[in-house]
Amino acid sequence: MKSTPLITFILLLISCSVFAQEAITPRPSPTAIITMKYEETYVKVTYSQPHKRNRKIFGTLVPYGQVWRTGANEATEITLTGDVLLNETDTLKAGTYSIFSIPNADKWTIIINKELGQWGAYNYNQEADALRFEVPTSSVKPGVVWEPFTMAFEQSNEKAKLVMMWDQTKVEIPMAFIEKD
Repeated sequence: MKSTPLITFILLLISCSVFAQEAITPRPSPTAIITMKYEETYVKVTYSQPHKRNRKIFGTLVPYGQVWRTGANEATEITLTGDVLLNETDTLKAGTYSIFSIPNADKWTIIINKELGQWGAYNYNQEADALRFEVPTSSVKPGVVWEPFTMAFEQSNEKAKLVMMWDQTKVEIPMAFIEKD
């Protein structure tokens, strides 16, 4: 008889904890990861994919001339296990960095920053920039609209491009792998 109140109490505790659980819903801008390898150099980009959802993107949702996290949620991050040459002139040493950008209609400023774990670009610190350079924008094929913000690698031997596409805008960052001594 003494065990009945104990069993009732345990069942009550279990049922309360079940009801206290919140449903886990996926993020509206899910995380995406792209990777590439050339010889001994591995490159990984982790970013979040916002979606167009019938909105005007560049110049409105993502204002021209302002620092953008280059995705959604946390700032985009790139990890390299070897040195690479970006934009044909700028050496980026092996390591992990944040990627920010400043979109404009005809060109983007690409920012490689040493501070990690940032949410958005709210605490962006220009003094922590490792590299900063400009790349031109282009349009995707006529009639094509990229609903999610998408990053991809296009690789050809020791050269590659980090390609970013959203809505009807396309940006390409040339990359070249640096031979290890």
